[in-house]
Amino acid sequence: MNYIRGVKLEKLTKELGYAAKLPAVRSLAEAEELAFTSTVIYFVGENGTGKSTLLEAIAVKYGFNAEGGSLNFSFSTKETHSPLHSAIKLVRGIERPKTGFFLRAESFYNAASYVDTLGSEILDVYGGVSLHELSHGESFFALVMNRFTDHGLYILDEPEAALSPSRQLSLLMRIKELADNGSQFIIATHSPIVLACPNADIYELSSKGIVKTAYEDTETYSVMKAFMDSPERMIDHLFEKE
Repeated sequence: MNYIRGVKLEKLTKELGYAAKLPAVRSLAEAEELAFTSTVIYFVGENGTGKSTLLEAIAVKYGFNAEGGSLNFSFSTKETHSPLHSAIKLVRGIERPKTGFFLRAESFYNAASYVDTLGSEILDVYGGVSLHELSHGESFFALVMNRFTDHGLYILDEPEAALSPSRQLSLLMRIKELADNGSQFIIATHSPIVLACPNADIYELSSKGIVKTAYEDTETYSVMKAFMDSPERMIDHLFEKE
């Protein structure tokens, strides 16, 4: 189910600050629409290319709290999000999700603290234990396994940040399971494991803008494959000057 069918940039102005200088944003301004044809959409690319900025703008435009959480989270610790959300338009699907969550690794602590203020009945939805009583990785995983349900819209910024490779595989399985049951995911990631969901839309952000890319053609995949195919050769090359 595609609750968001695409995104358009309505205006490119200096008021957008640093976001206006990003090649990905400028590319979006030149395109008619960045279309989402799959129920799982990925943004990949090097640091600084605008993955998180674009993901955040989509989440805030849809109505999520800028620091993360569900659609009814209203806390704020520090307002640092980009004004890009004010310049984009979301192409929405006919149906609305029954639930949703915006997960961003950098402010997950703040979201977990807010959950603790909502009472034991709400806490049960997150697994019945304060997320602060779990390790960082366990709290991420508890959120995905307990709070994420069918027919939801889930916007995830680097969900692999706290997860081991085996947990990333479990996350991938959960994404596929929920997507097959009416959920939509929009994910920014550096992980070739998290990126491996079949039939996903993968958009690579770079100095060239935004390009729809096959899994094996992404830098995320090719760099990891080159290392795993020959770690000794890669290490020798990296440290040859020493």
